[in-house]
Amino acid sequence: MAAALALTGCSGEEKPAPAGPSVSPSGRVSPPQTGERAEHIEGETASQAPKPVNDGQVLLSVASRKGNAELPLTKEIGIGSLAVQVNCQGEGTLHVTVKPVGLSFPLECVDEEVSSTYNEIRLKRARSEGSIQVTGPSTVLWALTAEQ
Repeated sequence: MAAALALTGCSGEEKPAPAGPSVSPSGRVSPPQTGERAEHIEGETASQAPKPVNDGQVLLSVASRKGNAELPLTKEIGIGSLAVQVNCQGEGTLHVTVKPVGLSFPLECVDEEVSSTYNEIRLKRARSEGSIQVTGPSTVLWALTAEQ
């Protein structure tokens, strides 16, 4: 199964430079970010599903979820680009896996800010069915959209 994989946000190739401590609106001081973390995009929320980026077909759209879930895709996965956008808020790491195509990625989530990532894979063959598995702590609120 040869597929080209393009990742943004939580890819192993892009690591943010370490930053100094930050102060939240509540006055809480956060330690500097030293590991990988997705970006914060102004206006994004975990209480609504991310808006599709492409003009393609939405295969799954969910919002305001917590904890683990196995979500079936509503339509067949076709040939071409399959994109998954995830937003989260709360302390912990989400692990997202798209079955059976083999796309999986972590998303580091933080309190008081929405973390976002967009991951895309090019598929050479169609699949009649699929699902997205999300595992994470019950303290993390998340939303996602899968599109093709």
